[in-house]
Amino acid sequence: MTAHIIDGKALAKKIREELRADVESFKRSTGGPIGLATVLVGDDPASEVYVGSKRKLSKEAGIEDLHRRLPMDATQEQVAAALDELAADPAVSGILLQLPLPSHLDAKALIDRIPWEKDVDGLTTTSAGRLARSVEGLLPCTPQGVISLLEDEGVELQGANAVVVGRSDLVGKPLAQLLLQRNATVTIAHSKTKDLAAVTRQAEVVIAAAGVPHLIGAEHISAGAVVIDVGIHRSGEGLIGDVDFDAVSKIASKITPVPGGVGPMTIAELLRNTLKAAQLQN
Repeated sequence: MTAHIIDGKALAKKIREELRADVESFKRSTGGPIGLATVLVGDDPASEVYVGSKRKLSKEAGIEDLHRRLPMDATQEQVAAALDELAADPAVSGILLQLPLPSHLDAKALIDRIPWEKDVDGLTTTSAGRLARSVEGLLPCTPQGVISLLEDEGVELQGANAVVVGRSDLVGKPLAQLLLQRNATVTIAHSKTKDLAAVTRQAEVVIAAAGVPHLIGAEHISAGAVVIDVGIHRSGEGLIGDVDFDAVSKIASKITPVPGGVGPMTIAELLRNTLKAAQLQN
C-alpha cells in the first residue's frame, strides 16, 4: 500500500480564494474594513518568516495589515499596553501575538489581554473555555486546519478511534476537543506515554503533534490508518515532521507531507478566523 498524500496547499488555496469573495461581500455590506493586527516582539528569524507570510496572505485576501513591531527588550507593561490599544481600536478585527515571546515576558498573561472576540489564534483562557463548553467562538488555527483537512478528505470521524500524540495548549488539547465534538473516541498520548506504539496502533486516525522529529514510525501505525503530521523541524535533509514519512506512507491510507500539509492550513484558518471575528463584532 502507498498512502494518498493529503494536499494541504491545494485546500488552503481554495479556502483563501473563497475567503477573498466573502471578505469583499462583508466590507460592502457593512461599509467598514477588516483588519488583522500581528504583533511581533523581538527579531526571531523564524517568527519573522511566519509573520511575513501571514501579513502577505491577509493582504491578498482583502484584509488590512495592521502589523505592530516591538523591540526584543520591550517590557511586560509595554507589550500589554500595545495589546490594550489594539483591543480598543474598532479598525482591528483580530489580534495575533506571535509566539514564542522573549523569555522575560509572561506569554499567557499577555495572551489573556486579547478580547476573545478578537482572539484569532483561539488561545485565550476564554476561548479555550468556550471550546470546552462547545460555545461559539474563535478556534485555534492549527487544530481547526487539521479538522478541515480530514473533512475535506471525507474521513469519517464519528465513532472512529483517534489518537492525538501531543498535549499542548496550542494543538493537542484543543484538537482533542474538536474530535470529541465530532463523536470520535479520542485518546491523548505524548512522548512520555508507555508503549506509545501499542496505543497508536489501535487508531484509525493518528495525529502527531508532540514536537519530536520522527517520533512516529511504521511500528506505530496500523494498516490503512489516516496520519496527520503537525510537526515541523529543520534537519540536514530539509524540513521533516513528527512522522517518518517514508516508512509510514507505505502503511497508511492517507498522510500529510511536511512541508505542504498542515502548515498552509494554519494561515488559511487564521484568515477565516479574522473574517469571523469581524462578523462577531459587527
